[in-house]
Amino acid sequence: MPVTPNLEAYWMPFTGNRYFKSNPLLIETAQGMHVTTTDGKEVLDAISGLWCCNAGHCHPKIVAAIQSQATRLDYATAFQLGHPGVFELAEKLTGIAPGNLDYAFFTNSGSESVDTALKIAIAYHCARGEGQRTRLIGREKGYHGVGFGGISVGGMSPNRKMFGALLPGTDHLPHTHHLEHNAFSRGQPEWGAHLADELENIVALHDASTIAAVIVEPVAGSAGVLVPPKGYLARLREICDQNGILLIFDEVITAFGRTGRRFGADTFDVQPDLMTVAKGLTNGAVPMGAVLVDRDIYAAFMTGPEQAVEFFHGYTYSGHPLAVAAALASLAVYEDEGLYERAGQMAPVLEDAVHSLKDAPHVIDIRNMGMMAAIELEPRDGEPTLRGLEIYRRCFDAGLLVRTTGDTIALTPSLIIDENQVGQIVDIIGQVLQSIN
Repeated sequence: MPVTPNLEAYWMPFTGNRYFKSNPLLIETAQGMHVTTTDGKEVLDAISGLWCCNAGHCHPKIVAAIQSQATRLDYATAFQLGHPGVFELAEKLTGIAPGNLDYAFFTNSGSESVDTALKIAIAYHCARGEGQRTRLIGREKGYHGVGFGGISVGGMSPNRKMFGALLPGTDHLPHTHHLEHNAFSRGQPEWGAHLADELENIVALHDASTIAAVIVEPVAGSAGVLVPPKGYLARLREICDQNGILLIFDEVITAFGRTGRRFGADTFDVQPDLMTVAKGLTNGAVPMGAVLVDRDIYAAFMTGPEQAVEFFHGYTYSGHPLAVAAALASLAVYEDEGLYERAGQMAPVLEDAVHSLKDAPHVIDIRNMGMMAAIELEPRDGEPTLRGLEIYRRCFDAGLLVRTTGDTIALTPSLIIDENQVGQIVDIIGQVLQSIN
C-alpha cells in the first residue's frame, strides 16, 4: 500500500485545504490522456492537466528534451547574458504568431505574462510621450492570473474581494454571458456583439487620453468557457484603434490549438497588439510564459544610448534553459503531429457530444469553442457551487477528471483525444448528473 505523506504543511492553492486533507486525491503518474492516483486508480484527464498538456501527459519527445538539457545547462541568467536556446525559441514562437507580433518577452507563468503585458502597455505610452495613459480596462468575469495587475483587470469577484482596492484607475467592460439570449449556442453566439460598444462609454467617462490598454481573453476560460459573440472582438479592436488604445489578448488558455487553430487571434481573425501565452507553451512540463509584442511597440523602447536598459523589468528565471527545451520540443510536437489540425477536426466531435447532454438533469446551458466546452448547472437553492463540487468528486470516483468553476463543468481535453474518449467523458458526466439532486 502506498504511504500517504504528511499533508499539513502545504497550503494548497485554490483548494479547500481542510476538506482536501481529510479526503486527499493524490496523483502519482501520468501518461497520454490519463493520470494515475497513488492507489493505482487510472483517471481520464478531461482538462489536460489545467488547460496546459495539449499533447497529453509525459510526451516522450518533450521529456527527452528536458532530460537532455538538464545534463548540459541547468541555468543561465537572463540579465546581460543569454543562451542559444532562448533566441531560437523567440524566433520560432514569433514565427508562428499572427500579424506583427515579432518579439517575445519570457516569463514563468500566465500571471507574470499578464503583469508584464500591462507594464509594457503603460511604459510604451510613456516612451511615446503620453505618460498620462495609465488606465487599464478589463472585463467582468475575466481571469488574468493572480498578480496584482491581473486581479485588478480581472473580473471574478472571489479572486478580488480579499485584497483591497488593488491597482487604481482600472475599469471593466460588461461580460457577454446572458443565458436568456445565448444559452446552448454552438460556437460563437449570434447575440451580444453590441456589448463591445460599452467600451465607447468607458472611453467617454475617462477620456481616451488616459487609457493605456484593454485586456480580454478571446474565450474567457476560468469563468466557464464564455465564448465571444460574433463580431464582438472585432468591434473592440475598432474602438481601440479609433482611440489609440492597445488591445491585449490574454491567450494563456486559448493559444496552441485550444480554439482549433494555433491562436485565438487566428480563430477570430482579430489582431492584438500584445498577446500573453503560457500553459501549452511547454505542454505544462516546465513553468513558462511569454508576452508577444508588436514590432512597433518594441521599436518605441529602442531609443537612447545603445548600452542603456530599455525596459526595467524581468525575472530570475526568464527564458530558463529547461523551460526553453520543453517549449521548443512542444512546438515541434504540435507541428509534427498535426495537433492544430487535429484540434480543428475533433472540435465538432466534442461539440456534438457535450450538446447531447442538453436535457440532462440540472443543465441550464452548454457552450463550446474548439477543444473547450462547458456545461452550466442550476445552482442549489442557498448552496451555490456545491452541486458543481459534488459532480467533480463523483466524476473523479468514476474515473474522470473534470474542472468545475462554480456550478459549471469545464472540459478542455488534450488535443490527442479520440472519439471513444470523448464519448467516455460525456457518458460519465451524464451518469453523474442523473445520480445527484
